[in-house]
Amino acid sequence: MFQNVEYMFGIVGVPIIEVAMAAQAVGIKYVGMRNEQAACYAASAIGYLTGRPAVCLVVSGPGLIHALGGMANANMNCWPVIVIGGSSDQNQETTGAFQEFPQVEACRLYSKFSARPSSLAMIPAVVEKAVRSSIYGRPGACYIDIAGDMVNANVDRTSVRFVSCCPPPPASLASSHEISEAIRVLKEAQRPLVIIGKGAAYGQAEKEIKELVELTGLPFLPTPMGKGVLPDDHPNCVAAARSRALLQADVVLLLGARLNWILHFGFPPRFSPNVKVIQVDLCAEELSNNVRAAAALLGDVRAVVGQLVESLKSGRWRYPSDTEWWVTLKEKMASNAQISKALALHATLPMNYYTAFHHIAELLPKDCIIVSEGANTMDIGRTMLLNYFPRHRLDAGTFGTMGVGPGFAIAAAVLEKAQQTGRRVVCVEGDSAFGFSGMEVETMCRYNLPVIIIVINNNGIYSGVDSQTWKEMEKMGDMTTIAPPVTLLPEARYEQVMCAFGGCGYLVRTVEELRSALQQSLRDPTKPSLLNVLIDPASDRKQQEFPWLTRSNL
Repeated sequence: MFQNVEYMFGIVGVPIIEVAMAAQAVGIKYVGMRNEQAACYAASAIGYLTGRPAVCLVVSGPGLIHALGGMANANMNCWPVIVIGGSSDQNQETTGAFQEFPQVEACRLYSKFSARPSSLAMIPAVVEKAVRSSIYGRPGACYIDIAGDMVNANVDRTSVRFVSCCPPPPASLASSHEISEAIRVLKEAQRPLVIIGKGAAYGQAEKEIKELVELTGLPFLPTPMGKGVLPDDHPNCVAAARSRALLQADVVLLLGARLNWILHFGFPPRFSPNVKVIQVDLCAEELSNNVRAAAALLGDVRAVVGQLVESLKSGRWRYPSDTEWWVTLKEKMASNAQISKALALHATLPMNYYTAFHHIAELLPKDCIIVSEGANTMDIGRTMLLNYFPRHRLDAGTFGTMGVGPGFAIAAAVLEKAQQTGRRVVCVEGDSAFGFSGMEVETMCRYNLPVIIIVINNNGIYSGVDSQTWKEMEKMGDMTTIAPPVTLLPEARYEQVMCAFGGCGYLVRTVEELRSALQQSLRDPTKPSLLNVLIDPASDRKQQEFPWLTRSNL
């Protein structure tokens, strides 16, 4: 608590049971999970949502190794998290001790900071450095190793090096020269585009970005977790014309987003070969990555956007709303909306993705937190489930990690419950994605977290087969040589997993059943529920202009 860390997620065992108990004794909220990966996902989500890290507490050896996936995911997403791992006793190193493993060394690859305190007296200083390292500069994961013989040892309090609470990270400003250059490039643009990334969401820059967009009249495109920084239904949002906007923009203002695979590296054919990039990032090494920046604005995204706004106010410049660029974008948005609407209104059974998401979107409260993962489930859901508030969407992120959903949902629900907001957490999962961390439904039931899980069940990874086809395949011989690798058990009863632990489960085949089950779940704020929505195993995304994953031309 001395470092304003309020939440801890983990799985206890030798030697760290007492660490969890001590944390509770000083007021830290401890959430016991069912897998260390999910615990680390949950702790990292707290860091993203609040700007202050939570702790993932794990046992030695295998427990710490299970958490490495969550640490890597946090580092790739630039989310702060502290992992504390128990380890073998100091006097047993190199002897083959119980679960002995080079934990500090192993964690260095997945973290910004990894250390074992040299003594009990040094623990507060190491904790402060870990918290500070996790949130200063580019946020990320930090690891603290606690030897088993330290846990119950005593220390003279006068010898302890106590350190004051780490303050929030300092907000740095971009150079005035680069601000002037950015505004010059922006004013010369014929087809400008603002891209809002999850870094802008983490940096809580929504007020400044809203002022920028509405002052200038510029079109904007959110990245998946940049959704909600400005509402998806904002008149300047061109998400429904994403491919066209990226391809034809001549100037891109990049706010807290990286030109990685999610934005196709800024390369042709997804971007114009002559595109000019104005880049805002707090990490100097990220500037001009993949595409040389026409203006490189190094600093805190909230502060830098504030600088841009002030400079633009004095010049009174505004991008016209009647340009050919706006006409092009609006025509493409209308065309794509018509295609999606036609797919959503298909009345055939089983339902397709678009039909299911159309009715889910109609019923979800505007202020709900949406957690999403899966392949088509996440991609189609991103376009159809709108976000209206910042930090209200969590998904597979920069690392494309499957299995994050339940952990993220638990973290969000714990926060909403503590803050008594009444906001619901809705976790939309592909059936394959749900399998990675599905046992965390017991955690939801144990803590009475009213998460609504919606499993979009197409019997497979990307696609599956129907029950009749599965039965025919079984007659043909050994399923290990016959069943396509992407298939899962048809019509698996995932809702029964939730029922087994005391939550509410619904098997959904029709639109009427979907709407009824979701409405009942939304009305009950006391316990979690799971909707197992059976859709057509052959259902797919509408035709795309480009493949979703940009590959090398080499």
